Amino acid sequence: MATEKINLTAPEELVGTTAEDTQTNSIDAPKAQSLDNDTHELNAPTMGEEFADEEAALAADEAGLSLGDETAEEQEAQALNDDLSGLNESELVALFASKIESEPVQTLRSVVEAIKIAFYKQHRSKVDAERKAFLEAGGQEENFTPTPDADEQRFKELFAIYREQRDKHIAQMEADKEDNLKIKLQIIEELKELVNSDETMNTTFTRFRELQTRWKETGLVPQQNVKDLWETYNLHVENFYNFIKINKELRDLDLKKNYEAKISLCEQAEALTFDSQIVESFRKLQKLHDEWRETGPVALEFKEALWERFKEASSRINKRHQEHFESIKAEQTKNLALKSELCEKVETMTQQPSLSRKEWNKLSEELLEIQKVWKTIGYAPKKDNNRIYERFRAACDKFFELKRDFYAGVKTEMEHNLALKNELCEQAEALSVSEDWKHATDELIALQAKWKQVGPVARRHSDVVWKRFRAACDKFFERKASHFSSIDSVHEENLKLKQALLEEMKSANVKAGGFEAIKEFQRRWSQIGFVPIKHKDALQKEYKAIVDAMFSTLRSSERDRQMNRFKERVANMKGGQQLRSEREKLYNKVRQMEQDIAVLENNIGFFSKSKNAESLIADVREKIERTKRDMAEVIEKIKLIDAEEANK
Repeated sequence: MATEKINLTAPEELVGTTAEDTQTNSIDAPKAQSLDNDTHELNAPTMGEEFADEEAALAADEAGLSLGDETAEEQEAQALNDDLSGLNESELVALFASKIESEPVQTLRSVVEAIKIAFYKQHRSKVDAERKAFLEAGGQEENFTPTPDADEQRFKELFAIYREQRDKHIAQMEADKEDNLKIKLQIIEELKELVNSDETMNTTFTRFRELQTRWKETGLVPQQNVKDLWETYNLHVENFYNFIKINKELRDLDLKKNYEAKISLCEQAEALTFDSQIVESFRKLQKLHDEWRETGPVALEFKEALWERFKEASSRINKRHQEHFESIKAEQTKNLALKSELCEKVETMTQQPSLSRKEWNKLSEELLEIQKVWKTIGYAPKKDNNRIYERFRAACDKFFELKRDFYAGVKTEMEHNLALKNELCEQAEALSVSEDWKHATDELIALQAKWKQVGPVARRHSDVVWKRFRAACDKFFERKASHFSSIDSVHEENLKLKQALLEEMKSANVKAGGFEAIKEFQRRWSQIGFVPIKHKDALQKEYKAIVDAMFSTLRSSERDRQMNRFKERVANMKGGQQLRSEREKLYNKVRQMEQDIAVLENNIGFFSKSKNAESLIADVREKIERTKRDMAEVIEKIKLIDAEEANK
């Protein structure tokens, strides 16, 4: 009877997808991962925002709660579908304990990871809120120690129990694989012996089927032994078919049974090509390949066609699977570029020079917007995802650290400003009871100017210190207003007296009274007190004009008398020699006056640069006018002498 040499080795493109291969996830396609947004809040730790999955996972790893790579069984386990966001820390701990007690440890990996992330989201948020309160109370970052958390301690204890059970299970799996290897090696040895057996064909074939059944029922073996073990097993299976004479009817029945089984496997594989669950259909295909290998040979005329049909469906599924992960890779690469750009923006913010509070607040708003954008971007490639996230978090942390440093400096400056304003309050309070109205008013105005120059203080002190300063100022000016309101009536009476005196001065005969009359008017004027401030300047101006007119009138009369006396003296002079001598003396006096006027006018240019320029210049101009008047009188005397000489 002809025997069929069965090739159970998968074609090259499907190598590495046997049942044993799936236990270590050695499929060439990228490992599937969740594409949910890796959202998280990266504000300063003191801002108390909710943490995202990545942040919580890192926090759990820092707490020593990492499990490393998944096992094959864990990859096969269902992910946790329940929404854990509504549970608090205590409820999450209770759920964790319940899962450990009621479910097989090999099915809990995804459940534990989900609970762990949900727990540390809340735990980190609580710790950072506590840190914020500590810092706002004036504590230093390096001195902060979180309050011991009983829930976290219980969570770690449960995690240790779970990890111990998981490690035991994994160790048992490895031990079972070693035992399975020994069993399969023994089966191969028994297969070798079948070809030398003296038993009847039916007995031998029955033993062969038993060995095949035992082989199928024996579990996984260590990965490094899979290939050699299968090749050796297949070799001896083929040897059995080649060297054992089996009756044709039994063999044909076996081949037909195998043919029907492989037709079913082809149909199942072809159905998977339409399955929308690409990753799941790929995993199912691996199981179909396991069954294909476990199924015996078919008639030679069907062998190649069946294999090509099965391979064609497998290739289509593999292609869909590969394209699926390539699209994920492309999307993740794009996400990495977008996240790198956001990192650069935040890093640029941290390189800004010293800024004002307004600019810091504006940058903070920009950073929060960037964090919102970050939340909308999916995962980066697995090898880059943690790195880019930690880069972004480090940049955000640095930004908020710089901001805290800035506000620490602002706080110090505000405390200094508060001390300065308290000093101004003390000075204002001391002046508020003064009765030196002019001096105190000037001092308070100066203090108000200083107040405006002092920078801001903390909001909780601002109103208090301002009200204190304003109260002191108001107290003084209210006292001053009360004081001066009582003398307003006296000022009005003084105004009437001075107006009456001015009328009297206008009608007075100054020539009769002379300079003594003018002095008397001046004495009476000075004895009258203050007038309302709004009339002061106009009244003083009118008074000065009247007094100046009086003096002008007296000077004119005196000048006429002097000139008459000079005419008489010139008329009594004998000879031209006396006249010429008098003229020479007067002429020299005119020359001296001209020089004096020139010096005074030159001095005006220097006085314009001095502090009290206006009063000094006014005095000099008055001297110049007086000198010019005196010089005019001397020139008139010279003319009289010239006229007298001409007559003689």
